[in-house]
Amino acid sequence: MRSFEQRKPHSLNDIPISIKIRAPSGCYHREHSPNAYVIIDDYLRTLPDEAGMVFEEHESGPELLVCLAVTTAGLTLAKSIIDLIATIIKARSEGIRKGDKPDRPLELIVRRHDSKGVREEIVLRVGHEETVKVSAIEDRIAKGLTNITVSAKDENPQGLGRTV
Repeated sequence: MRSFEQRKPHSLNDIPISIKIRAPSGCYHREHSPNAYVIIDDYLRTLPDEAGMVFEEHESGPELLVCLAVTTAGLTLAKSIIDLIATIIKARSEGIRKGDKPDRPLELIVRRHDSKGVREEIVLRVGHEETVKVSAIEDRIAKGLTNITVSAKDENPQGLGRTV
């Protein structure tokens, strides 16, 4: 995350965050999910080079490193990023239907690093047979981002956005 912060130019109002699609008890990577990654790769090719996002592959699942824009209207995550997340989740189901082996549920996690350490929140758990609307993904991410971007000096009375 720190490397991403140093590499990617962003404005002072931007907050570097990580969005992880994780298979907590299994794997979700190219070797075991080749059919899913065909779909993911096809979508990634449609994104412009200046999408402001880094896609990283991990054995536990893909991770997106992005700069979250902080505007007067609130926190803004690009539509292309939301669509990519939806594509990754859907690709898992489609890949399994085409023969990919891992079939454990996925967790959608948002996280950031601040003065208190790493703050993360699991915003969604979805099984490979479940259908999730893009609007639901967007809503859950928005709530999670709000929770993890609480200033280090502010209190979080609901206890959301745990620090690890």
